[in-house]
Amino acid sequence: MNFPLHDPDDAALARTLGQAGLVPFVMLAVLLWVVDVRLQAWVAIAMTAYAALIVSFLGGIHWGIGWLGGRHEQGVAHSPHHQRNHFLWGIVPSLMAWPGLLMPAFAGLAWLGFTLILCYLADRTLYKRAGLEAWLTLRFRLSAIAALSCFVGAAAI
Repeated sequence: MNFPLHDPDDAALARTLGQAGLVPFVMLAVLLWVVDVRLQAWVAIAMTAYAALIVSFLGGIHWGIGWLGGRHEQGVAHSPHHQRNHFLWGIVPSLMAWPGLLMPAFAGLAWLGFTLILCYLADRTLYKRAGLEAWLTLRFRLSAIAALSCFVGAAAI
């Protein structure tokens, strides 16, 4: 892969890695429809676990944003209120993902698909406040495909 050297935000790398992260979602959703019924439970567990990990990762991003928000850039401090919002929201996705792991797979995948959508909706506000709105197009695409994969997988069970 050839990433541009003049890409200071590594946007091409982030886009490629984000898209690669969709491969397990799509692959596992398809497998739930085509595998032998004896393997379906294993595939469902794999997909539910992966979705929960990604949801938790989305919360973790906010801890990083919160930490960076405490730094001074060009002599201007970011609002502590906005920083606090990132820390507070950062724990919510993990707490929401956990029940998805405990539910029967059809319900857990649907719950995690809903949670992915909720995370995107929260990020629409929080990313803008942090000056990161340029990432929202990528976040929308990744979240839409991941959530759709969860719903498609849930429908197969």
